Amino acid sequence: MINPCRAYLDCHLMVTNPLDYVEPLGKAGASGFTFHIETSKDNWKELIQNIKSHGMKPGVAIKPGTSVEEVYPLVEFENPVEMVLVMTVEPGFGGQKFMPEMMDKVRTLRKKYPSLDIEVDGGLGPSTIDAAASAGANCIVAGSSVFGAPEPAQVISLLRNSVEKSQ
Repeated sequence: MINPCRAYLDCHLMVTNPLDYVEPLGKAGASGFTFHIETSKDNWKELIQNIKSHGMKPGVAIKPGTSVEEVYPLVEFENPVEMVLVMTVEPGFGGQKFMPEMMDKVRTLRKKYPSLDIEVDGGLGPSTIDAAASAGANCIVAGSSVFGAPEPAQVISLLRNSVEKSQ
């Protein structure tokens, strides 16, 4: 199925066997498929290939306790991931506090891979966006700060402007 609204549908899966979800999400029109390195250490090459063969952009996520170096082989592979997602909270539920120390991972990735898409997820909003954007994040996930705002469009605009100014 082709995504009828042409919006980028970013699917971030925190599951133990992401291979099971590649085909269904590809058929549903997903644009990007992000899996966690922590659950895919043994089959990431197959997973990346499978994601791409279903017309999606592969990404890899790392939790706060995971070393940034663990994603280097996936970015440097001959058939690499196209995005790295740095979790700035422990995955599992919304509304958590942003962990600014995770910005060291973003800075490291940006310095090592200047053209890589680097996404940040967790606790992002008007008070934390500048830290993420200035560290080098060019893709932002914001849930509570947008959906809980009286004027969501204003928050989205603020987040977008911060990232655009930092690039």
